Amino acid sequence: MAASIIQTCHIACCANRTPNVVAWGRCGLLAFGTCNSIALYHPENTTVTGTLNGHTGRVNCVKWIHCSDCGPETWLVSGGSDNRVILWELEGDKVIKFIKLEGHSDAVCAVDALCLNSGQEEQHNLMVVSAASDSCVKIWSCKGIEGECMQTVSFGNGFVMDVSLSCLPGVNVPVLACGNDDCKIHLYIQQNGQFQKVDSLLGHEDWIRGVEWAVSDGDLFLASCAQDCLIRIWRIFTKSSASCEEEDNGNLIKLKENIFKVKSNDGLTTFAVTLETVLSGHENSVYGVHWQPSILKDGRIQQPMVLLSASLDKTMILWAPDEESGVWLEQVRVGEVGGNTLGFYGCQFSPDGLMILAHAFHGALHLWGRDLSEQPIWSPHVVVSGHFNSVQDVCWDPEGEFIVSVGLDQTTRLFSPWRRKGKVTWHEIARPQIHGYDMQCIAMIGRFHFVSGADEKVLRVFSAPRNFVENFSYISSIPLEKLLSSNKGVELAEGASVPALGLSNKAVFQGDLMSQLNMNDGPDKPSSAADQYPQVYFQPIQLKEPPTEDHLLQNTLWPEVQKLYGHGFEMFCVACNHSGSIVASACKASKPEHAAIIIWQTASWKKIQSLSFHSLTVTQMSFSPDDKFLLAVSRDRTWSLWKLNTEGHTDSGLSFTLHACTDKKTAVHSRIIWSCDWSHDSKYFSTGSRDKKVEWTMACKNTITHYL
Repeated sequence: MAASIIQTCHIACCANRTPNVVAWGRCGLLAFGTCNSIALYHPENTTVTGTLNGHTGRVNCVKWIHCSDCGPETWLVSGGSDNRVILWELEGDKVIKFIKLEGHSDAVCAVDALCLNSGQEEQHNLMVVSAASDSCVKIWSCKGIEGECMQTVSFGNGFVMDVSLSCLPGVNVPVLACGNDDCKIHLYIQQNGQFQKVDSLLGHEDWIRGVEWAVSDGDLFLASCAQDCLIRIWRIFTKSSASCEEEDNGNLIKLKENIFKVKSNDGLTTFAVTLETVLSGHENSVYGVHWQPSILKDGRIQQPMVLLSASLDKTMILWAPDEESGVWLEQVRVGEVGGNTLGFYGCQFSPDGLMILAHAFHGALHLWGRDLSEQPIWSPHVVVSGHFNSVQDVCWDPEGEFIVSVGLDQTTRLFSPWRRKGKVTWHEIARPQIHGYDMQCIAMIGRFHFVSGADEKVLRVFSAPRNFVENFSYISSIPLEKLLSSNKGVELAEGASVPALGLSNKAVFQGDLMSQLNMNDGPDKPSSAADQYPQVYFQPIQLKEPPTEDHLLQNTLWPEVQKLYGHGFEMFCVACNHSGSIVASACKASKPEHAAIIIWQTASWKKIQSLSFHSLTVTQMSFSPDDKFLLAVSRDRTWSLWKLNTEGHTDSGLSFTLHACTDKKTAVHSRIIWSCDWSHDSKYFSTGSRDKKVEWTMACKNTITHYL
C-alpha cells in the first residue's frame, strides 16, 4: 500500500493590526506578521508558500535586509509582543537558521537592519536596530550564529514609533533615524562604535508614525509621516568648505540647514540637513511611507524618486517631483470608498514598482497593479485574505467543494478553489455574514444553507443568493445547472443588504432592484425624505476572478432566513446531521438547566426536544455518519451518546434517548473534553481532552474501550 502524502494547498490569513508588519522583498516574497507567525506570500502565484514560527507573542514588525546591490534578500528580521527580536536566514521560503535577540522588557514595535559588508564573505555582518514599548532602542551586532546588544538608547518616558538605518553618503558611517511621540525625528550617527545624537528634526505637530531612508545622486533622503496628516522629506548632503565660507560671508539665501560633523577614515566631514518638501494631501493620520526600491540600470544603482504613502483616510498616494519644476506632486491616488473599514496602516512597493500594496486596520491586504501602456491604469488585483482574529469553527459543504469558517472577528467567510487554465488556487469568494457579535460556531444544513451561532442567545440561518451561486459557478468551473438543481421550486434572492441599525441581512429580490433603478432614473422628483434617501441595496456583480476586499464587504452577504430562539446564554456549538434534517445546538452554561442540548427540525425550524444530561457547557457535538447517534462532550469532563428513535413522542415523530455516557468512577479524561469524532462506519467514536488523551469507544457496546 502506497504511503499517503499530505500537502498544504491553502493558508488563509491576514496581517496583524500594527503599522510595520508587512515587507515586500526583492526576492519576490511578501512577508507579513499574522498572529504569532510570519507568512511568506507570493503575490504572482496568489499563494502563501510558508510560515515562520518562532515568536510566542503577536508579530508586530517585519523587515527584509538588503545585503547586496539590488539582489534578492536572504535575511529577514522581525519583532513581537514576546519582547523578542528574531533574525531569520532563508533559502527561498525555507529557514536555514535563526538568531533570537532578547533584551527588551516590553513589546517590540519597530525593527530595521543594515548589512555592513558587501555580501561576498561567508558570514554576513549585520547591524540590527529595534524599538520597543519599554522606551528603549537597542542596537545589535549579529555575525554568524551569534548576536549581542552593542548599545541601548533610552528615551525616558517617550516612545519610538519607527526606526530606519542607512549609511551617510561618501563616508559609509551608519546613521539612525528615530520617529518619536514627541513630534521629533532624532538622528544618531555611529562614532567610535557607539551611536551619538547629532540632531532633532522639528516640524511635525503630532506623533511620527513612519521614517524611511533613500539614497539618490549622492544625497540621503528621509521621508517621515505623522498623525498631523503631513509627509515631510528631508535631505542630508555633504557640505564643502567653500559653501560654508560663502554662507558665513552672507552671500547666499537658503533654507535653514542643520550642520553636524562626522569622523571617518577620510577625516572630518561636514553634513547638512534641510527640509526638502512638505506633502499635503491626506485627510487623516498618515501611518506609512515607502520609497520605490532602487534598480540596477546601465551598471549603476538608481533610486527612483517616487514615494508611496498610506493613511487612515483609506487612500494610498504616489508622490513624485515634477520633471520641469521639481515640485513634488500627487501622481496617483487609490483606495476605498465607503464601507466600514478604518483605513490603511502601511504600504509597500513591489520590487519592479509595478504593484503597490496596503494593509488595513482589519488586516486585509489591498493590491493594485499597472501595465506599461502609454496611459497606465492602476487596477485592483486578487490577494490572500483571512480572519483577523481567532477562527472558532470551520466546516465543509456537503459536496466538499468549499469551506465556511467563523471567527472572533465577527465574520463568516467562504473559501473555494479558483480554477483557470489548469491552475487551482483557493481564495475567499464570499463573506456571507458580518455580525455585531463574536462568532462561535457554524454548521452546514445543505449545499447553500448554514446555521451559525455567536455571543448572543440566537441561532441564525442563512441561504445563498443567486448572485453568489452564479459567481461560484464561474470561479469554481462547476455548471450552474448542477448548482441550481438542489433549489428547484425555491425562489433565490438576488443578494442581501444590512439595514443601517440592524444586524440581520435582508434579502434583496429582482423586484427590489428594479424599483431602485426606476427611482434613480425616473423623471419624477422624490416626494418625501424616505424617497430622497432610499435604502441602499447591494449591487450585483459578475465576477471573473475572486472578489476584492471592497466587494467582499458590501456585495457578498447572504440573506438571513430564520432566527432560532430557545437558549438562555451565548451560543457555543452547533451540529447538523448528514441528511440536513436535524440541528443540535448548545450554549454556555454553568448550571445543568442551561447545559441542555436543543434539537431543531429544519423543515419547520421548530424545537422538537431538549436533551438534559450535562452540568456544564457542551463544547462539541457530532452526528454519526449513519445519523443514528448524536455524541456530545462537555466541560464537565463527561461525554453522552444519544440514540435517534424515529417513533417518538414529538410532533415530528423523532426523539433522542440517552444510549450511553461516561462512567464517572472510571472516567479516562481528567480535564475538559473539547473534541469528538466518529469513524466512517459509525462503529467507533473518539473524544479528546486537554490532558492530551484520546478515548476510543464502541458505539453499540460502550464497555469496550481502548486509549491512545
